[in-house]
Amino acid sequence: MQLTVYTNSMLIQQNQPLAGLTAFNVGGAAEKLVTIKSGLEIDEAINEANNQVWPLGYGTNVLISDQGLPGTTLLFRNDELDLNDNQVVAGAGLWWDDMVKLLVDSNLWGLELTSGVPGSVGAAVFININAYGQSQSDCLSWVEVFDLDKKRLQKINAADLTWGYKTSDFQLDGWQRKLIVRAAYELASKPTIDVTYQSAIDIKSELGLKDTLADRRATILETRRRAGSIFVPGQNHAKTVGSFFRNPLVTSEQADLVASFDESGKTKSQVHKMNQVHGGDRLRVSAAHVLLAAGFKRGQQWGPVRLHPDHVLKLENTGGATAQQIYDVAQEIINHSEQSLGIKLEPEARILGEF
Repeated sequence: MQLTVYTNSMLIQQNQPLAGLTAFNVGGAAEKLVTIKSGLEIDEAINEANNQVWPLGYGTNVLISDQGLPGTTLLFRNDELDLNDNQVVAGAGLWWDDMVKLLVDSNLWGLELTSGVPGSVGAAVFININAYGQSQSDCLSWVEVFDLDKKRLQKINAADLTWGYKTSDFQLDGWQRKLIVRAAYELASKPTIDVTYQSAIDIKSELGLKDTLADRRATILETRRRAGSIFVPGQNHAKTVGSFFRNPLVTSEQADLVASFDESGKTKSQVHKMNQVHGGDRLRVSAAHVLLAAGFKRGQQWGPVRLHPDHVLKLENTGGATAQQIYDVAQEIINHSEQSLGIKLEPEARILGEF
């Protein structure tokens, strides 16, 4: 039975379906769903929690089990934002691109290449988002977390944390009991990085855009649009979390092999340079190229699950798929890529619950 109650402004729901809160539109129900609309509610929300705790933002990068999530799912919608000179402090539930747009409009540099990245601020910190050579950790000053074991808020300097390609300490087993509540960023009054990603350079030239902050954002948004990587909650989109797999590190020979499967007409040298910019290493190759090299095809279908016809790295729920079906297709891709190429793919999407 579903039940909804309000405690002050905090929304508490029992046996609440989660599929509609995810980009895949699949998954079971939360045993208890607590919506946090302000960072001030975190203590009360934790008091409402039972057993296991699952943090959830906008569901743009998760695959939730058909069995749902036991315990308490905390839905972060604390979207406070405070801009003071060059520092911005944002709640974990703020839509990431809302913050980036405000920074661009305020003529502050440092996160503009992450324009259009879907998800919340909390999710951005968790995965350490990277786009076109720029990471959120480049500007991160501190993170405020709620320690579930110590039952208190804690502020951690970004310099005391370890960051990598789409990795952070918060993904480690010992850190998943620390819930991201707020994050602070220090921005700059002038450019901090050049645009070196070839696809973005080509689009900038094609559109006649300059290297102003506003034009940089326009360049990146158009680059993402052409890559099918624009997602806004509440709008009609393909049911996909975008790139399902992380770009893997490979040998030099494997990098040359998979680069030859690029379909954009770029040279191998340009592909390797894009790998370097996007993943921090020329040997961190595009997972899309790995799928093509392993023999998978755009639009390839397994019942209601398919590889997107325009963007092969995207697993898509074409309608009526279950979470288990999506998971099974992902496992088939992982196993076949390793067997045929010796390349181990890892999901970028978070897998939540039992499969």
